Amino acid sequence: MAVKITNICINCSACIEECPVRAIVDEDDNPTGEDFYYVYSDKCVECVGYHDLPVCAEVCPTEDCIVWTDIIEGQPFNENISKDIRRNEIPVIKE
Repeated sequence: MAVKITNICINCSACIEECPVRAIVDEDDNPTGEDFYYVYSDKCVECVGYHDLPVCAEVCPTEDCIVWTDIIEGQPFNENISKDIRRNEIPVIKE
C-alpha cells in the first residue's frame, strides 16, 4: 500500500474526486467493511507523476487522516519517504 485512510475519515468525498488514478472508494465499497473510505493499494501511485504529494492528503479536511504505509512492489512511490515513516504510519501532511 502507498497511503492509507484512517478511521478518523469523515467521508466527505474530497479525496475521491481528486484521486488521479481512482484508487479511493467510499465507505459503501470499502472491502474491509469498515465505515470509512479506502485506498486500493494495487492502484495507488502516491500521485507520483501527478503531484508533489498525494493529493488526497492535500485536500482532506481531517488532520492526520491519511498516512504513509508500506510500498507495494511494482507500484510507483515517493522515494523520499523512509521505511520508518511508512512502518509507523506517519500522516502524509503533518500540521
